[in-house]
Amino acid sequence: MRKSATVALVLLVYAAARAQQKPSGQQQPGNSQQQSEPATTLKVDVKLVNVFVTVTDARGSPVAGLKKENFSVQEDGHEQKIAIFDKESALPLSIALAVDTSLSTRRDLPLEQSSAKRFAHLIMRAVDALAVYSFSEAVNLSMPFTADLRRIDEGIDHVRLGAATALYDAIYLASRALDRRQGRKVIVLITDGGDTISKVDYKEAARAAEEAEALVYSIIVVPIEASAGRETGGEHALIQLSEDTGGKYYYAKSASQLDDAFRKISDELRTQYLLAYYPSQHTSFSEFRRIQVNVSGSSDAADYRVRHRAGYYSVKSDF
Repeated sequence: MRKSATVALVLLVYAAARAQQKPSGQQQPGNSQQQSEPATTLKVDVKLVNVFVTVTDARGSPVAGLKKENFSVQEDGHEQKIAIFDKESALPLSIALAVDTSLSTRRDLPLEQSSAKRFAHLIMRAVDALAVYSFSEAVNLSMPFTADLRRIDEGIDHVRLGAATALYDAIYLASRALDRRQGRKVIVLITDGGDTISKVDYKEAARAAEEAEALVYSIIVVPIEASAGRETGGEHALIQLSEDTGGKYYYAKSASQLDDAFRKISDELRTQYLLAYYPSQHTSFSEFRRIQVNVSGSSDAADYRVRHRAGYYSVKSDF
């Protein structure tokens, strides 16, 4: 479907260019006026917008088996025609796994490492790739993108404790690495939610993730109940980022809850849908275009929850 859409666009551009050309029957090859006239140039900027969608039922379980006619897409309130519809269970995944190794995670780090390795073995296939990052006062790439489970295990085992927490830097750098990759892109964060030393702020990190079309899944390793010594601002930022990118957040305070969060992430990534469209019109002067996806045509649709990225930037930032 991608190829046919591209061919149709090329034919449209060719026809428009031909219509704009002047007849040349009365001009001789040596005519100086003809030589000085520039050739007709037609520039067309058409951006295919990809929207990866997760649909869950009232129990939070992923909903499979939906069809193109069950979905509708709007951009800035305007209905869009779905050009490409696909079920994403087989599409290759690029996963950036980022592990918080600041001092506040010292007690939980061995559990996080063991659970992360089980997740990798559960979800990885030969067509997928996973990179391992650790972040404390700096962000370290422990293992570049690979499908080799042995190397992934080594990368997870070799993360090292540090002093501070550069959470937003980790999101930013992982997003930029994912931006250069094809297919579905995912960031999985294991952290207690705080940021103390990043060079970029939340806004820059969030924009990088949105521009990379990366889904952010956050596993927040803290007790659910608040405590006097706990800073929750970072947690709220992760929750917002996860929701805006179409991912999800989980709380975990035990090995079993870590494993459960990873299992749910794996299930969702194997039961997603791709909706893609060419924007029909832009009536907003904002560079951020808002997307809304709805599901209908099912007796249970009223109970479904639809998750997808909040929108996209029409102009990409420099990096």
